[in-house]
Amino acid sequence: MLPRTVYSRLPFFLFIITSALLTVGRALTGVSAGPAGGPVLKWQRGGCFSSWCETGWYASPAVADLDGDGNPEVIWASYSVVALDGVDGSLEWRADPPGGRAWPGVVVADLEGNGDLEIVTAHGDGYFHVFDHLGNVVLSRQPTPGNELRSLAVYDLEEDGDLEIIVASTRSEDQWWVYEHNGSVRAGEWPQHGPDSNTNGYSAGAYNENVAAGDLDGDGLAEIIGPSDVHYITAYQDDGAQMLANVIYGTNPNGTNKVWSRVGVHIDHSVDLIGYANCGVEHRPNFANTAPIIVDVNGDGVLEIIVVGNVYNCGTNPYTSLYEMPFIFNADRTRWSGSGYNWTAIPAPDGAAGPLSEDYDVIESALPNPVAADLDGDGLLEILYASYDGRVHAYWLDKSEHGSWPYSVYNPAEGFFRFASEPAVADLDDDGLAEVIFASWPEKGNNRVGRLHVLDYQGQVLATVNLPAPFSDDWNGGLGGPTLANVDGDADLEIVLGTAHSGVVVYDLPGTANARVLWATGRGNSQRSGSLIQGTVQGSVKRVNYPAAEPGDSRTFTILLRNPGPLLPGVLVTDTLPTGLNFQGGLTASSGTVAYSAGTVTWNGDVDAAVPVTITFEVMVDSQITTPQVIVNTALIDDGLGNVWARQAAVVVNGYQAYLPILRR
Repeated sequence: MLPRTVYSRLPFFLFIITSALLTVGRALTGVSAGPAGGPVLKWQRGGCFSSWCETGWYASPAVADLDGDGNPEVIWASYSVVALDGVDGSLEWRADPPGGRAWPGVVVADLEGNGDLEIVTAHGDGYFHVFDHLGNVVLSRQPTPGNELRSLAVYDLEEDGDLEIIVASTRSEDQWWVYEHNGSVRAGEWPQHGPDSNTNGYSAGAYNENVAAGDLDGDGLAEIIGPSDVHYITAYQDDGAQMLANVIYGTNPNGTNKVWSRVGVHIDHSVDLIGYANCGVEHRPNFANTAPIIVDVNGDGVLEIIVVGNVYNCGTNPYTSLYEMPFIFNADRTRWSGSGYNWTAIPAPDGAAGPLSEDYDVIESALPNPVAADLDGDGLLEILYASYDGRVHAYWLDKSEHGSWPYSVYNPAEGFFRFASEPAVADLDDDGLAEVIFASWPEKGNNRVGRLHVLDYQGQVLATVNLPAPFSDDWNGGLGGPTLANVDGDADLEIVLGTAHSGVVVYDLPGTANARVLWATGRGNSQRSGSLIQGTVQGSVKRVNYPAAEPGDSRTFTILLRNPGPLLPGVLVTDTLPTGLNFQGGLTASSGTVAYSAGTVTWNGDVDAAVPVTITFEVMVDSQITTPQVIVNTALIDDGLGNVWARQAAVVVNGYQAYLPILRR
């Protein structure tokens, strides 16, 4: 049957949108720089000995001014922990604590809130260590002897100014531990998880950086997400109590909601609801290598959880890995949908999504750590990750990969495999469009080297640079995510990378003085929390109640300040009315202090994740306007952290109305 046509008298306004409207939602960061130059090697072999380097793994370096002298240090861990001079890579100090290999990224943070930075590292044999800024051990704990700690993060779970230390182990029970900054186990139900049961849920070993922390429900207390080597995901309150799943997934025998770890994840959400899969037909993901992140994908002020699972066929023996794909969950474990997008069904893989290799004796394992960043400047986050298919993927919320994505570091013509690291993301030349930076590594042997890659937001190559030759062993590459920071006090950013066999390497990035960094390092920040550690008002919006107007009409503007992260104190809003709009009163704010003077509305106050701030005021369109005009009203939102966000709404005066049909099937 042909579709039926339904006519509706909905007005369509014909006008020319000025270029000002195209800048909505971009940060104001100063004069735009020219095109950023390609990476230039600054120094290498940082932390190495005179004739060899310790093997580096997946740890991202951190950059911080540890001693307060104005000169940043680079801090990294392979087996030992080193602090290096940012300018030339010379060794400032080295610590060699118990435990051996350091898998997760190095944490640098002020644990006690006293203004002095600490360094936290996690190692084999169940150790984690806390160092002062001089490299002295101030705290060591061994929660899981005999099992490696591959997950490490610190986070202020109750917003009291002290950071908690979160670790997870490769063992299958009591994997997740939370410590206070003084080394005592946090009160409550820690450690978790165990025992497995039909009511307590299921978990296994955490084989990557399998932890993220963030305040999912806006109550001022953070939650912790912990995937593991099963098709279930554990989720905890700050005291270790398990988070409840939505009642749609069924209840326990006593009528209470199931916990997250009791609801299995499958490709089809309908199978999640049933609770078990028909193996061989209904596939499911494994989360052994899953690093979760907690972000606001659509800027509505509500946080979501993103994980990338290894989808496998549970009907074969051994199981067959098929592809890796992201899932987006809400705080109640339901699958996310919003802003016209629906992730109840995950994206479908293409024909090249299968694993090239899962044998770390051939090539070190690819880990699908997700990154969320706004690549194209539309206010929505894209999801990036490297996969065992030898490609870096970038999914838009429409569940497709745009432009030239995915990008393959593997070239079959070379005759060997390559894998890629977790990306970093920044708008290097401040043009409103992001660049993606990551490293790669080759199959072992023959002195092969990986590369440093810089792509534009569409996945097109801007620069590819070979990494240094191995200083020890017979191959080299960068397994951990790169870190973007200014290590030498000049105007430009540098790329800091821990390598497998040439220590720490640093590359200059010419032309990046005005860069906007969107995802700076492995797990998003130097707390390695996979979440926001600072609040942001980037998701704030401005609206007018009706954009079409005639001279003399009244209109109401509304500014909604939204912050999905920790509380932002001292936010300032400045809204100077443009020519053609006259203030008419009705000025209100749901919190904070609001005022009007000499053509400008101002507001200042705190913006909390739990309670958005609403500011409203009325204007009158100038009665003397006689021609069609688009009047753009801009609010500047200063978050107090060095970012100023522009939010705009427009009134169309004397526009021509046309009535177009709506085709409805």
